[in-house]
Amino acid sequence: MAESLRRLVNIETFSVLQEKLEKWQSDYYVNTCDQNTARCCEIIELNAKVQGQLFKLLSLCAQEGGMYGGANIIKSRLLPWLGQNFFTSGGAVTADTSLSVLAEAAAKDRELSDLQEMYEKSLDDLDIELQSARNENQDLKDELQETKLELDRSVRASSSDKMFTELEVNDLKRKLASAEDEVRTLRTKSGLLAEYQTEVRRLRDDIALLSARRDVLLRTPELSSYEPVRSKLEDKLSDLSLYYRYIPGPTSPLSIDDTLQRIRQQNLIARFNDMFAQDRLSTMDTLRRYSDDHENNQRIIFACMQEAFNTAKVEFRSFKMKTRANLAKTHYGPDTLEEAVQDYINRNIDLYDLPGMVSDVIRGLNRNPKIFLPPDTSYAVCQPFIREAVKLAWQMSALAHPLDIAVATDAELFDDTKYRRSYDSEYTAPLVNHHIWPCLVQGVRVLVKGEALTKRGASLGSPRRARSPARAASPVRALSPIARSLSPSRFRSRSPSPGQRARSPARRARFT
Repeated sequence: MAESLRRLVNIETFSVLQEKLEKWQSDYYVNTCDQNTARCCEIIELNAKVQGQLFKLLSLCAQEGGMYGGANIIKSRLLPWLGQNFFTSGGAVTADTSLSVLAEAAAKDRELSDLQEMYEKSLDDLDIELQSARNENQDLKDELQETKLELDRSVRASSSDKMFTELEVNDLKRKLASAEDEVRTLRTKSGLLAEYQTEVRRLRDDIALLSARRDVLLRTPELSSYEPVRSKLEDKLSDLSLYYRYIPGPTSPLSIDDTLQRIRQQNLIARFNDMFAQDRLSTMDTLRRYSDDHENNQRIIFACMQEAFNTAKVEFRSFKMKTRANLAKTHYGPDTLEEAVQDYINRNIDLYDLPGMVSDVIRGLNRNPKIFLPPDTSYAVCQPFIREAVKLAWQMSALAHPLDIAVATDAELFDDTKYRRSYDSEYTAPLVNHHIWPCLVQGVRVLVKGEALTKRGASLGSPRRARSPARAASPVRALSPIARSLSPSRFRSRSPSPGQRARSPARRARFT
C-alpha cells in the first residue's frame, strides 16, 4: 500500500491536472467549441485515472484493518457521495460552493504554513541568540579559568621567591571577584532568553492596562470617594508649581476647532439629551411617590438643573483663578498663560468636590420659594439626578468655550428659538407658565432646545399651594395635630408676609 501511494505521489498527476486546467483557462476564449470539449474530456479522463488509483488505495487501506476496517468512515463519508445525486449537478453542494470550500481550505493551509514558518523562524532566532549567549558565557568561563591559573601561578611564584606583596594579591582577588560577578551577570542575561514569552505577555498586559486608563481619562470619571476632598484639591493646587510644566501642543487649546473641544462638546451634548430622555423621567417617577403635583415636580427638575449650573460655574471660577495664580509663578514659553491654564484644566478635569457641590445644590433648592415637598421629605431624594447634573455642568464649564443653560424666568414671553411647547401647553398662550427643561447655549448660539409649558394667565406668583391652608388657618385650626406637626422653621424660612415686609424697614431703622 505504501509503495502504491509513493508511486501516485511521484507521478505528480495532480500537478499535471492543475497545469492542464490553467492552460485551458488561458486558451479558453481562443479555442473553438470542439477544442474546449476535447480539453475537458482529456481532463476528465485524467481525473478518472486518479480516482481509480485513489479507490485502489482506499481498498488497500480498508483491507489492512481487517474485515470491518474503515466501515464507519466509508458509511459516513463515502456512501452519501455515491448516491443518486453523485453524478448530477443539482446536489446540495454546487460547483461554486465546492470550489469556494477548496479555496478556503487552501488559504487556511497557506496561512497555517506561514504561521509555522514564522514560528520556526522566531525559534531559530532565539536559538541563535541563545547560542551566542552560550558562546559568550563559555568565553568568560575560559577567561575566568585563565585568570585562576594566572592567580595560581602568581601565588606559587610569590611563595617561591616571595616577591609579591599582599597588596598585589588583594588586587588579583578583586579582579577575580569582578570577573565572577560579570559571569553571574551574563548568566542572568542568558537566562532572560528563556523568559522571552513571559516578558511578551507582561508587555501585552501593560498595553491593555494603558489602553483602559486612556479610556477612563477620556470618559472623565467622577471622584469615587465621598470623603471630604477640598483639602486634597488645595494641596494639589499648592504643589502645582513644583510638578506641572505646560508643554505646548500643535494647536492652541483655546481654539474653537481644537480636537478635544469638539469631541468633549459632542459627548456632553449627547449626555444632556440622555438626561432629558432618561434621568429626568426616572426622577419624575421618584418624586411622584412623594408628591402628586405634576407641575411642582417639573419645577423641581428644572430648579435642580439651574442650581447645578450656578454652583458649578461658581466653583469652576474659583478653581480657574487658583490655577492661574499658581501657574503664573512658573509659566514661560511661546504660549500664553491662558493657554497653559486651559491645558491644565483639560488634563485635570476631575479635580472638583462633587459631594460638596451636591450639598450646595440641595441647600439652594431649600431656599427656592417656588418649589416644595411634603414636610417629612427632603430634596435628597433627587440626589442621583443632582449628582449627574453637577458633573455635566462642571464638564461643560471646563471647556475652553463653555456650554451653559439659558436664563429663564416664569411668565416670560415664549421664544420658539430656545424652547418647544410641551404636549399639555396652550399653543395660543404667549407666556410661559413654567419651564420643564433648560435650553443649552454656547454664547448666543442655541445648541439644544429646551421645553416649556405655556398657559394663559401665567404669572410670577408662587405655586406653593400646599402652604396656603396653614397660612390662612384660624387660631383654633393652628392647634390641630397637623398644624403642630409642621415645623415653624419651615414657615420662617420662606418669604415674609406683607405685614412683616411693611414692618421690616422701621425695625431695621430702630436697630440702626
